[in-house]
Amino acid sequence: MPNFPLPPPRRRGAVRGERGAGRAGGGAGAWRSGGGPPAASPRPCPALSPAGADQTQPPSFPTPPPRRGRSSPRRDARDGAAALPGPRAGPASQEYTIDIFFAQTWYDRRLRFNSTLKALTLNTNMVSRIWIPDTFFRNSKRADSHWITTPNQLLRIWNDGKVLYTLRLTIEAECLLQLQNFPMDTHSCPLVFSSYGYPREEIVYRWRRYSIEVSDQRTWRLYQFDFTGLRNTSEVLRTGAGEYMVMTVSFDLSRRMGYFAIQTYIPCILTVVLSWVSFWIKRDSTPARTSLGITTVLTMTTLSTISRKHLPRVSYITAMDLFVSVCFIFVFAALMEYATLNYLVGNKKPLEHNNRKARLPPASAQVMPSFTTININNIMHWPAEIEEDEDEDPGSPCLEGKECERFFCCIEDCQTGMWREGRVRIHISRLDSYSRVFFPTAFLLFNIVYWIAYLYL
Repeated sequence: MPNFPLPPPRRRGAVRGERGAGRAGGGAGAWRSGGGPPAASPRPCPALSPAGADQTQPPSFPTPPPRRGRSSPRRDARDGAAALPGPRAGPASQEYTIDIFFAQTWYDRRLRFNSTLKALTLNTNMVSRIWIPDTFFRNSKRADSHWITTPNQLLRIWNDGKVLYTLRLTIEAECLLQLQNFPMDTHSCPLVFSSYGYPREEIVYRWRRYSIEVSDQRTWRLYQFDFTGLRNTSEVLRTGAGEYMVMTVSFDLSRRMGYFAIQTYIPCILTVVLSWVSFWIKRDSTPARTSLGITTVLTMTTLSTISRKHLPRVSYITAMDLFVSVCFIFVFAALMEYATLNYLVGNKKPLEHNNRKARLPPASAQVMPSFTTININNIMHWPAEIEEDEDEDPGSPCLEGKECERFFCCIEDCQTGMWREGRVRIHISRLDSYSRVFFPTAFLLFNIVYWIAYLYL
């Protein structure tokens, strides 16, 4: 237990007289630290005396004391926030919570006093006995002041009439988020405050230099955002009640996308890659390919629902919505590829079976080719004799030295250049081979364009 020095013994009447003087005079000069009487009776503070106890009246002097060669006919309140903890925001919430120490400084001539003390710190009971600015936060939804273990307020008065009033607040403020680039978005969440009733002609708010400080980031952390900085601005708001001085503190935040990469992006990419496995399964394995395609489609539907669960219901498409939708299209296209292949090959089998039985078809009979013709420039012709001759040598070299077994040059008429005449033949039986190249290439190009556009542009 700390040992406090005991005051010198006094008579009972002297103690009562000193306390009475403190209640009557108030302020800094009414109390003394020594045992003897003061050299001169101090001048009481009018604003703290019973005659000037009306806290609704602002300071009556026309001009504040000159400071650095500047003066103004209006009351000058200087604001600042010290040891400011960082904001706490949700993943896509339109509001954030912040703990601040809000400090205001102004001059009141009625609070001048003569004393050897330059500043006097008062308890919170004296706040209701002086005039304070009617500052309020314009974009706050809820605000609470801290009262444990005592009211977290500080009132300090200097002998020249300067007043410092600070208090600790927890504010839940509104922050309108633009989620077009979600989850690679950046935001600037403002905290706006001004006077509630006094226009600019009566109260002027000014920022004190280096008045905003952020507490050490090692003591707090935002799990889904990076705190990149803050800015303070001042502007004049014109309303029907007059012009008000509005002060704004903007907190710049950048979203961390690690959570969304693990929960959404990586599962979507793996689901799309899993849908390509069906291209390597034989087309006769209908149950295997069908079950795999339906499973991947349902998985993408579930991932799309989960990705939108914690987002507000916005009417525009976000970056995550675009990625999930394109992944769903790729998965659905892989399922439709097998359906197309199974339908076309199934219609061709009876003809091929009859040809095997006959072996030598009659001269007048026309054999259905094993490929599909794609018309270009509305040109359509079927030289059956040439096609049959070309089918006999499927391994002939392609144009420009390429082999027919490689890449897209897997059609028989690549050596004759029949595609130059206006048509291209694609073998239905080789549709899986085309898909093995087309789907991964298209998905890779989409990812390159997507990440470059949202991360760097």
